[in-house]
Amino acid sequence: MNIIEVVSDTLRRDYLGCYGNSWVHTENLDRFAEESIIFDRAYVASFPTIPHRHDLFTGRYTFTYSGWTPLPRDEVILSQTLKQSGYTTMLIADTYHLIKNGYFFDRGFDGWQWIRGQEGDRYMTHTTNDSQNKKDVFGSQYLSNVSLRRFESDYFVAQTVATAEKWLELNYDRHDKWFLHIDSFDPHEPWNPPKWYTYMYDSECPEEVPGIAYVPDRARNASELSCEQLKHLRTLYAGEVTLVDRWIGRLLQKIEDLGLFEDTMIIFTSDHGTYLGEHGYIGKRPILYEEVAHIPLIIRPPDSLGCKAGRSSCIVQTPDLMPTILDLAEAKIPETVQGKTLLPIMKGEEGEEYNMALSTTGIFHQKVFPSVTVTTDKWCLHDFLSIDSKNKPELYNLTKDPAQTTNLFTENNVVVTELRAKIPGFLKKIRADEDIITEWTK
Repeated sequence: MNIIEVVSDTLRRDYLGCYGNSWVHTENLDRFAEESIIFDRAYVASFPTIPHRHDLFTGRYTFTYSGWTPLPRDEVILSQTLKQSGYTTMLIADTYHLIKNGYFFDRGFDGWQWIRGQEGDRYMTHTTNDSQNKKDVFGSQYLSNVSLRRFESDYFVAQTVATAEKWLELNYDRHDKWFLHIDSFDPHEPWNPPKWYTYMYDSECPEEVPGIAYVPDRARNASELSCEQLKHLRTLYAGEVTLVDRWIGRLLQKIEDLGLFEDTMIIFTSDHGTYLGEHGYIGKRPILYEEVAHIPLIIRPPDSLGCKAGRSSCIVQTPDLMPTILDLAEAKIPETVQGKTLLPIMKGEEGEEYNMALSTTGIFHQKVFPSVTVTTDKWCLHDFLSIDSKNKPELYNLTKDPAQTTNLFTENNVVVTELRAKIPGFLKKIRADEDIITEWTK
């Protein structure tokens, strides 16, 4: 049994047609979803990019002891566990953070390829003739890295998918079983897709982006942007999402051409979303509202498994993917793993289900951004270890208020108490250190 896992960074679930969007073109992913199990209640655990990959590669809720750090060498990880079960493993990524400065996310893979040039990757050195405003927005290093880009095939997601296609052509029938992890940084900012993708949504969309959107040393408050600038950003982001969809579509077509659907499980997901004016924010912020924490998760089981396509309302999280993959591979799930296998859910059987998700922006043991988001079937609580004028808890009824516009914290003491009581229990379940549990018990 083969496995392909695709992570598309910063992809909002509500920009996909299969999750209810009616205006962004994502026809390829929507067709893929029709043959898959769509998880409607999938949430991040650790946030953002690197902490999420820690969870993904270890099957653990690593926010209790790790953060934006290299992958520890003593972690029991997915690639090595699969290798021990006879799998050939391959990593293909343009996600700059996975490989840079010895982050070790290539550890355990038989092979890996890094598509160079994203963000501040020290890739090209020549200067460009771009305006100072454009350099301030995108960064001089990034502009140098993309200065030779002429065709759609030169864009990063296109290069990443093309590399994966070539690997599949060379390897799909050369190994008894294999695992391919594809990590695409798009549609992460900066949002600058080919102009024909933005023109799908606004034929008059200007090419220059508002500097406030990307410049890291300025407050990313939506109030500092005009309605036209916000519309512009959403148009650019939609264009990026459609660009990703088109190239994922090519990958799926290659998988079909090679006859791999029979014995290959395909996972498509993201690490988080982004704010595009919601709650007054642009980009990432410490509080994980639905636009960021609630992620797409679409799994197409192998045809040979006999699962029916459909939707699941079970609350699941990123650490569940490693045990799901190992369960399908009939590999032993290490005792270190804290997530749960989703195969019983995919088969329509009764399986262990969490009744809540716990997501966080911070590192618990260092008390950096000590905040959590607790999500249940009906409620969402944004809570803080230390409450002050800047950190005020928020409570939302997701059934009546999915956009989280009306804070019900002060009028629902019983609900708040019940949700707060779940935090220490959850931390105990994932075997967090006692001092962390004690802090949240207080």
